[in-house]
Amino acid sequence: MMRSVISVYVENKYGVLTRVAGLFMRRGFNIDSLTVGETENPAFSRMTITMNGDDYAREQLVNQLKKLHNVKRVQVLRSETSVERELMLIKVRSTPENRSEVMAAAEIYRAKIIDYNTDAMCIEVTGEPSKIKAFIEVMKPLGILEMCRTGAVALERGENTINQ
Repeated sequence: MMRSVISVYVENKYGVLTRVAGLFMRRGFNIDSLTVGETENPAFSRMTITMNGDDYAREQLVNQLKKLHNVKRVQVLRSETSVERELMLIKVRSTPENRSEVMAAAEIYRAKIIDYNTDAMCIEVTGEPSKIKAFIEVMKPLGILEMCRTGAVALERGENTINQ
């Protein structure tokens, strides 16, 4: 199974997200992450979808997405030609024994401690999904209380634009 990042440029209209998600459901594929937001043109949104599957499954989904009326462009992004980022908020147990270790790890990963009290620290981490996963692994032994990830957002490098 290969991880794929698919960028879908859609009309910013009611029901489009349901149609796209329904396509995955009908085909029996799982969406690992889905991020949707308005683009530079408020009439359009960009969906960044990550999924695991083989080349055949990915190509089938891309072809089916292209057939949807509100979809304007579908692009499979390759790691060599795109940039990808994710945001995570993580709440970690804070005790006198582990506080300096949590703070040191946050500094190493260029994370920001955005809230803290005597019981817990809330940390914001932004970066590539591999960085987020590595930070989670470092925090596990220290006591993760809660976490929330945004899912990936990605753009192709260079001057390629939707209008070309």
